[in-house]
Amino acid sequence: MHTQKRFKSRFLFFDRWLDRHAIVRNMEAFQDLIVIFLCLALFAVMLVQLWGIFISLTHSLDYKQVTAKMLFVLILVELFRLLMIYLQEHSIAVGVAVEVTIVSVLREVVVHGALEISGIQTAAICGLLLMLGGLLLVCAKTPHMDCMSANTKFCPIVHQGGREQENELEFRYSRTCDENQPPA
Repeated sequence: MHTQKRFKSRFLFFDRWLDRHAIVRNMEAFQDLIVIFLCLALFAVMLVQLWGIFISLTHSLDYKQVTAKMLFVLILVELFRLLMIYLQEHSIAVGVAVEVTIVSVLREVVVHGALEISGIQTAAICGLLLMLGGLLLVCAKTPHMDCMSANTKFCPIVHQGGREQENELEFRYSRTCDENQPPA
């Protein structure tokens, strides 16, 4: 007796409402909506922080706090960029996340002051920054695997001339064939 295999796109019921592709498509759309709301909230927080910097500059001049707020705005900008990359490619850019982490660590050093941090904490921060710097170098040298597998137009590795070269080869081939045709 031969049993038919069910389609992989269905869970348990054939021709029912449990279509896996439709569920995944709807969940991705909902996830994109969540990321868009996060982007809007992040943008609002950036505006509030910029207003706070403006107020700080007009009233009292505490350079440490103003610098900390400016670095915090830069962190928010990088997080915003990370979310934009996620919306475009549907993957997290590790290099951008490492950059955000480096700026966050340096912000904490600026806020607390390098002289107020103990020797063990300074060594730990230096070790963390060295590791993050190494990871940043690796990310810069390694192609983004999700980008390559997704084959999107945002991936410079896949679209470095793949389709354009194919079109050029087809054009040359058709021109050669046209030249070799006998005159009619």
